[in-house]
Amino acid sequence: MTQTTLKAEGAALAAAPRRARRSPFQRKIFPYLLVAPAVIYLLGITLYPGVFAIYQSFFVVTFTGWVPNGVGNYVDLFQDDEFWAALWNTLVIGGISLTLQCVIALMLAFFAYRDPLIRGWRIIFLMPMLFMPSAVAFIWKLAFMDGRVISDLLMRVGLISENIDFLGVVWNARLTLIVADVWQWTPFLFIIFVAGLQAQDKEIEEAARLDGASWPAIFWNISLPLMRPVIAVAVILRGIDITTMFTNVFIMTQGTPGGTTETISYFIYRTGFRLFNFGYASAASAIMLILTIIIAQVLLKRFFRSGRA
Repeated sequence: MTQTTLKAEGAALAAAPRRARRSPFQRKIFPYLLVAPAVIYLLGITLYPGVFAIYQSFFVVTFTGWVPNGVGNYVDLFQDDEFWAALWNTLVIGGISLTLQCVIALMLAFFAYRDPLIRGWRIIFLMPMLFMPSAVAFIWKLAFMDGRVISDLLMRVGLISENIDFLGVVWNARLTLIVADVWQWTPFLFIIFVAGLQAQDKEIEEAARLDGASWPAIFWNISLPLMRPVIAVAVILRGIDITTMFTNVFIMTQGTPGGTTETISYFIYRTGFRLFNFGYASAASAIMLILTIIIAQVLLKRFFRSGRA
């Protein structure tokens, strides 16, 4: 390359417009500007309704106007037997459902993680979670109540002699909600547990296997203790979601028999949109939000104390 060519290239580079460099402040704030629209949108659909509901809970809301009521809604709520019954139903139905989901998801994750045949088809386990919750509720309502598919199958195999009344018996009605919830949302925990197993150090398991330990013993004594933080996070996330159980109750039981399947979410819906007592429903929502935050915080501190699970 001749000296003339080098001079020409140097002149061309000098003549090219230089890109203005961002200041340190601009470089620092640029990532926040990128995520700002999403943050504003999420705050608009989550934070604002929550603040509005808390503000509304201090009023008696009617179609003609708002009448200040102070903490009257909260006082009445703590004396409301229906509210405490709905809270108890949420705890019972949600607790049983969450326990079953954890056990089943751990069993499926163990086999899907180890067995090559099952591991290749584990996408099938995720299919229930892909259906709309309302569609799942209608399917199970047809199976348990309208079409009596479950009763007919049990009679054909000789386990029962007559149709089961799933809406007339308390625990039968609760069972329908538990089965529907377990069937659809166990895959959510399954995904988390499989990811947790795959992220573990394989050398520890290989060392135990070389010492003669069986796969069930390795899973129970090594993999499961290491999964404790993952299980804790999954239980908290799923537990928070269970407190909002509404679709299955609305479509399948509507709180029957006698309100024994009415969850707190359905209680809030019935109070606000059927009885048109919006201030009272907002107070119930605020109390449920506070209880959820307290329980989640206690569990987080219990499982992640001092930064260790």
